[in-house]
Amino acid sequence: MAQPKASVITDKMRAEIGVESEPITFEVDKTACRMFARAVGYTDPIYFDEQYAKSKGYRSIPAPVGFLGHPTYDPNGPQRLGGYFRTDTPFKRILNGGTDIEYFDTVCAGDVLTATSKLVDLSERESRLGPMLITVTESTYRNQDGKLVARARGTGIQY
Repeated sequence: MAQPKASVITDKMRAEIGVESEPITFEVDKTACRMFARAVGYTDPIYFDEQYAKSKGYRSIPAPVGFLGHPTYDPNGPQRLGGYFRTDTPFKRILNGGTDIEYFDTVCAGDVLTATSKLVDLSERESRLGPMLITVTESTYRNQDGKLVARARGTGIQY
């Protein structure tokens, strides 16, 4: 009788479920909003012309859907990207299995967001390529006033 395969999910990994990360600061700037909008093919002038955006009721250029700023870079501090569960596994490849973002308020250029992340689920699956580790993380974004503006849920696939 064949022995069942050992799980790659360790007790240490399971203990990380639900543990919130240190906060990371993200800056939302006009140039980045414009670049993201251009990259995904948006043509609405609210993403490019600040005066037009203000005439439509926005505080500044709104962040396009899917863009929540860039981590603030400090060359003297630790470089953290946030939202990614990292662990030692036998897998060499990592795929983005999808990201869902729920918005609670508008994010605009000039906003400074603080995000915390946590691992919410771990599972293993067999695929035609072999075993896979599926991780689900959730990141919560608050603006400079402490108001919840977005929650992102991402799935990572290691194989």
